[in-house]
Amino acid sequence: MSPTATAVRPAELLKRVRKLEITTRKVVSDLLAGQYHSVFKGRGMAFSEVRQYQPGDEVRTIDWNVTARMNDPYVKVFTEERELTVMLAVDVSASHDFGSVSASRAEIAAEIAATIAFAAIANNDRVGLVLFSDRVEKVVPPRKGKKHVLRLVSDILSFRPEGKGTDLAAGLTWLTRASRRKAVAFVVSDFLAQGYDTALRLAARKHDLVPVVLSDPLEAKFPALGLVHLEDAETGERWLVDASDPRVRGRFEVAMQKARDERVRAFRKLHLDHVQLDASGNHALALQHFFQARSKRRAA
Repeated sequence: MSPTATAVRPAELLKRVRKLEITTRKVVSDLLAGQYHSVFKGRGMAFSEVRQYQPGDEVRTIDWNVTARMNDPYVKVFTEERELTVMLAVDVSASHDFGSVSASRAEIAAEIAATIAFAAIANNDRVGLVLFSDRVEKVVPPRKGKKHVLRLVSDILSFRPEGKGTDLAAGLTWLTRASRRKAVAFVVSDFLAQGYDTALRLAARKHDLVPVVLSDPLEAKFPALGLVHLEDAETGERWLVDASDPRVRGRFEVAMQKARDERVRAFRKLHLDHVQLDASGNHALALQHFFQARSKRRAA
């Protein structure tokens, strides 16, 4: 089987895609109606004209060049672009096949991507997709429509990458260099990677970047399972670990907490709103809370 071949039968894949369509469209209709637009409206603004300053106008919109020429204050007028470009950058590395609960990270990523995509097309926005592992694996240009979104969902569920590792910098760099227009870019990953700080900063400078962090309950608390064999899905490295030893579990939990703290600090430094999704949690509710919190901050 080729690296990019699907591991599921077409009939099974179609069933999964249709099921995901029904559940995510219901979420968009019931929970996210109107919130998506209120959060992202005005993010794409196009210059329209200049006019004389009026009491109450925002001082930051003053066009100082025109003001100097006319000897009277003028402001720039912007209009909201009718459509946004939404890019879904989804991590498809080998670690996303893992899941200690009912769904793997890959399945959760497909659910989240589908929810965002259906919210976007309901707002008449275009949606594109980039799949990455330790390289950029596949790119689907932004388009509109239900048929296009179903194609994206199918790609996420069925794609088998050539690379096993995770290189967040590769996906982020593609967003910065290849995506010409400013976009709302959702980066869906476990963010268990190193060396992506510069790429994150450059991507955030160009786009409205929203990290969507996928986590698993085992990453927060290692259970006392006795002697267990662990294998890194990305490197193939294996260890024999005594999980009954509280010191072993403690070191693991401290390391994972440190990684989480560093990630949050990096997001805060760049003023990035992020979504934290636990595999055992309610993903739709987590997205709703994100939209609500961001809407309140924009209104403040």
